[in-house]
Amino acid sequence: MGNVTIIGGGASGLTAAITAASAGARVTLIEQNDRVGKKILSTGNGRCNYTNLRQEPSCYHSEDPSFPWGIIQQFDAGETVKYFRELGIFPKNREGYLYPNSDQASSVLDVLRMECRRLHAEIRTDCRCTEIRPKKNGFRLKTTSGEFPADRVILAAGSAASAVAGSGDLGYRLARQLGHRIVPVVPALVQLRCREDFYKSVSGVRVAGAVEIFADQVCIARDQGEIQLTNYGISGIPVFQVSGAAARALYHRQSVKAVLDFMPDMEWKAFLDFLKERTRIRPEKTLEEFFVGLFPKKLWDLWLRLSGLSRSQAVGTLRDGQMEALTRLIRQFETNVTAANSFAQAQVCRGGVDTRDVDPRTLESRLIPGLYFAGEVLDVDGLCGGYNLQWAWSSGHVAGKEAAHAKA
Repeated sequence: MGNVTIIGGGASGLTAAITAASAGARVTLIEQNDRVGKKILSTGNGRCNYTNLRQEPSCYHSEDPSFPWGIIQQFDAGETVKYFRELGIFPKNREGYLYPNSDQASSVLDVLRMECRRLHAEIRTDCRCTEIRPKKNGFRLKTTSGEFPADRVILAAGSAASAVAGSGDLGYRLARQLGHRIVPVVPALVQLRCREDFYKSVSGVRVAGAVEIFADQVCIARDQGEIQLTNYGISGIPVFQVSGAAARALYHRQSVKAVLDFMPDMEWKAFLDFLKERTRIRPEKTLEEFFVGLFPKKLWDLWLRLSGLSRSQAVGTLRDGQMEALTRLIRQFETNVTAANSFAQAQVCRGGVDTRDVDPRTLESRLIPGLYFAGEVLDVDGLCGGYNLQWAWSSGHVAGKEAAHAKA
């Protein structure tokens, strides 16, 4: 079987270590932090949403859309549930989002570490790899703890996302040193900053809605759920889901707008008729009173300011054109996106090692035999909701299995 050395002790690296060791390989995992799995502890708000039962190709993003799904199918959500059950994690199902029954992310990390110990996988912490040197029969790794040989190497060094110590571009730099192309890396699953100066007045508002991202006037992403307004822009799960597309468009210097719909479950005409009926029932209500019970006060106060209408005007005196203008503010609220928040605030990245340089079945490098990739270092990211951890488990499993069975 030979020796398999894994660079990176996150979700994908630990899975690769367990899989390779289970197959009989001698495994060494090196981690630059003082302990493994730090980022796992912050997932799912500390509860670890470790997979999602709803799985389809559109849940994953890559320059090659077919690449992630081929790996996911080799170790899918069902296999993941079985795998973690065997390790000791009993799943708690929240509408398809799976968490450990303990509701503690530390439980997931603990069982992974216990399994590494059981399988005698060696873990070296405070050890940073600075160079991977291919040799005739394997590799020589240069690290901050000295040099040592490896028969096969799995690069699972993560991405630049997260404020967890050690997150950065190490994996990209090591891959680039060996000739691999890197798809430009931008933050994803992150808040978006907007140009307008009114956001401080609506900061803290949470409201059901839909968000569409337009790049150079073309819609490139859409999602729906609870939108959160901050003092600098927009946030919430639906914004996170479209943020990678927005960040990529901004990287390419495109003009990016977000269009918010604050009543997405109702057809436009039906909503306009609803407002007119609401007006007919209580025509004497002022505009300040009209929206009470329908939308948060900070939000309709903003709409009235932007529309130029008086808060004291009786709603029954509105002309059709004025009501339609208000409807547009509610249903097609445009805001100019200027930036995504930083990598430190992002949950994942979009971009990474170009999948054209990687075998889509084995995750072995097409350029360097014996070198494999797993996890966020690759140009793959998933939706919010357990998908990025599923990618970590799937890619770690495939890379660990293939590296263990490759000829030394």
